[in-house]
Amino acid sequence: MQANVKWVEGDTFLGRSNSGHNVVFDAGSDSAAPSPMEMVLMSVGCCSSVDVVSILKKAKQQFSDVQVQLSAERAESAPRVFTKINLHFVVTGDNVSEKHLARAVQLSAEKYCSVALMLDKTVEITHTHEVIQEQGK
Repeated sequence: MQANVKWVEGDTFLGRSNSGHNVVFDAGSDSAAPSPMEMVLMSVGCCSSVDVVSILKKAKQQFSDVQVQLSAERAESAPRVFTKINLHFVVTGDNVSEKHLARAVQLSAEKYCSVALMLDKTVEITHTHEVIQEQGK
């Protein structure tokens, strides 16, 4: 895998993946784009969400929405690395099994999510989840 990051102006940078996708980063205090650390946090959420959605589909769960609410704590001094991250999955659907959701989250955390597993070497990562029954179902 390869990528390139180019300075645009001020604290704004443009990342371009080898597959041709562009992402704007902004590290300034009045930024118009996510910071690199925000991107890392969102990346762990996306990576794990891909796993959870895939596993729930294989388990034939009927869901209409999957969201992960991310919260993180950082070290007080430089380097301001993440010290804790929590991924809270909220799945909305028709009779979604809490047991299937718990298993999907566990499999992502322990086996599949490469971003979380890479960060887990130095960050305390926790996972929580809840099922919301769709209204009128």
